[in-house]
Amino acid sequence: MIDFGNFYQLIAKDPALSHWLETLPAQIAAWQKASLHGQFKQWSRSVEFLPELQPWKLDLLHSVSAQSESPLSDGQLKGIEKLLRNLMPWRKGPFSLYGLDIDTEWRSDWKWDRVLPHLSDLTGRTILDVGCGSGYHMWRMVGAGARLAVGIDPTQLFLCQFEAVRKLLGNDQRAHLLPLGIEQMPALQAFDTVFSMGVLYHRRSPLDHLWQLKDQLVQDGELVLETLVVDGDENTVLVPGDRYAQMRNVYFIPSAAALKMWLEKCGFVDVRIVDMNVTSTDEQRRTDWMITESLADFLDPNDRTKTVEGYPAPLRAVIIARKP
Repeated sequence: MIDFGNFYQLIAKDPALSHWLETLPAQIAAWQKASLHGQFKQWSRSVEFLPELQPWKLDLLHSVSAQSESPLSDGQLKGIEKLLRNLMPWRKGPFSLYGLDIDTEWRSDWKWDRVLPHLSDLTGRTILDVGCGSGYHMWRMVGAGARLAVGIDPTQLFLCQFEAVRKLLGNDQRAHLLPLGIEQMPALQAFDTVFSMGVLYHRRSPLDHLWQLKDQLVQDGELVLETLVVDGDENTVLVPGDRYAQMRNVYFIPSAAALKMWLEKCGFVDVRIVDMNVTSTDEQRRTDWMITESLADFLDPNDRTKTVEGYPAPLRAVIIARKP
């Protein structure tokens, strides 16, 4: 069973985060008791059987990669690969671990390269990553100098993927993932930077989501928001039907200008659109580690500027804002 004790000890010593202990352990205990996925036991056993390796070389600045001083044997590598393949599909990455490359569906490193130049220096910062997936970006945040990166994501497979990678990175305690949604978070007002990447369009009430993000930031803290947008002015918002690019639960896709206005309406200042990028089938694609349908299957085969439902193809924006 995945143990959160180290995280509790860590935040107990942190004056900004220690009051989280009033609610968090009870929430985790309730989750462990009531909400476990049918395959969770199998996934967590795969994590349990992985060796805890201490990297000789660890690079989190340019990638998420670890090397040992002498190469692992074929038998060791095959054993590790089998356990990691039990945790498929791998969506966010890539990871390079002791000569084993996990080629994930998303080239999340490309997104990071687009976001990083626009961030305030992460050195020494405490960071919250909302909807963090497997935790790939948290490792990159640590590589960029973050003191502590805390991710929240209720998807239990992602928790097991994160714990597997952490174990292979020497049980690194600078990043932690909690199986929570943002709506379960108290208003901590404790994080220097809050990331919400690829979450907003899945929220039924996007302005509530922006308020929830604001409630996690310290005064003068920075919000990094990355989400789907459409072309248009500040009054343009797409409300898709049953599906958008085959995804269910896509509620609102605003224009970047509308999103900027929403952030200002929620009291954020210095709101700026720093990047716009059409998602390519090189950035999101089927791989040996994610073998089901991917972006190429979600676009109109006769017109790649549209989804199979006829909506504009995925365009993503990065917006940075400050809590005054």
